[in-house]
Amino acid sequence: MSFSFLLLIIALAVIGVGVWVWRSRARPPLRETSRHLTRDPSIFDMQIGDIAQYEGRDWVVEGKLLYREDGFTWLEYMLQDQNDIRWLSVEEDDLVTVALLAPVTSLDVSLDPPQELTFEGQTYRCIESGVAQMRRQGNPRRPDVEQCRYFDYRGPGDRVLSIEDWDGDVEVTAGEVIPPRSLIILPGQGDSVYGVG
Repeated sequence: MSFSFLLLIIALAVIGVGVWVWRSRARPPLRETSRHLTRDPSIFDMQIGDIAQYEGRDWVVEGKLLYREDGFTWLEYMLQDQNDIRWLSVEEDDLVTVALLAPVTSLDVSLDPPQELTFEGQTYRCIESGVAQMRRQGNPRRPDVEQCRYFDYRGPGDRVLSIEDWDGDVEVTAGEVIPPRSLIILPGQGDSVYGVG
């Protein structure tokens, strides 16, 4: 065997080992993969830290509320992008209805809201009301009580308005019904991003 042939074999072996090392480093070890990142969340099972992308903005789930009334359940997620807060309401009753609402401070309502009200020049009618029990996850910035009276209103088009009475602390949100497919849901790390959950 010639010396140059031996050098060629050694060179090929070194290249082979180098390629193997490079390929093994290109893949992260399985133990470093977060279990949260392997989930495929939907609007029904988002968790704290998940991201809901809507109209070019990334909203992080910072709180989650599960409401129950007479065997019927629905969800509300508190979404945050920097200092902006939105509520994503998800309910399934024959059809899935998803609404994105923002807190409202310009509408003064009493503890007994009317059947019809005007907000920003539009008339809203109460379509549903009741008393719901609630369970929370994270810090959804709602009063620390376990039930609320709610009043759901429908306005023109897809506009919606919600009034919730948390033992005398009344909160109003307004927004619109959105197509569920307009949201892109991405798994998060399982922790609060803004430090509230």
